[in-house]
Amino acid sequence: MKLYESAATPSCRRVSIFLKFLGTDVTRVAVDLKGGENITPEFQSKSASGTVPLLELDDGTYISESTAICRYFEHSVPNNMHLFGRPGLESAQVEMWHRIVEFQGLIAGFQAFRNITGFYSDREHCVSEWGEESKSRAIAFLDKLDNRLSHSSYIAGGILSVADITGFLFINLMKGAFKVDIEGGYSHIHVWHTKLAAMPEFQ
Repeated sequence: MKLYESAATPSCRRVSIFLKFLGTDVTRVAVDLKGGENITPEFQSKSASGTVPLLELDDGTYISESTAICRYFEHSVPNNMHLFGRPGLESAQVEMWHRIVEFQGLIAGFQAFRNITGFYSDREHCVSEWGEESKSRAIAFLDKLDNRLSHSSYIAGGILSVADITGFLFINLMKGAFKVDIEGGYSHIHVWHTKLAAMPEFQ
């Protein structure tokens, strides 16, 4: 089994953090994104989305998309973490909040970073105005997330879940790429993020 990745990217970090919580790991294969390795015909023939991370199973099956990879490991590695929630209401709440955080937060942040910086301008059309709009949407979402964490220890409720992993990576992006003052402007996010950052799985 092999995991093709570019270790610093949020999507690849999501899988790495998930695997740490499960107490397992796989062989890693570095992919040069800036050099365009992921857009070569060879890589594209393996990945349905043409992105990393990409999991190669021993039987030659490939799984792309970080959440799908996490779900595979959730079911294939014996564990009691329930990072996608226990069946029923809990799993529905985790799914709900994970999608909210990903679609309204992390993806908006991705769009902002890619369009403002032009990091992949050699292979996609970057629109700076859309980047700024996406940045505004990502920043606006911080208020919703801060309000949620004023009522809940973790994003999806009383348990740590994949929603927190995604949320943690979103906040890292906002702090790192856009220099958003989380500590000064979003006290509940700050407390939650500090708590997660102290956990070895997030380091």
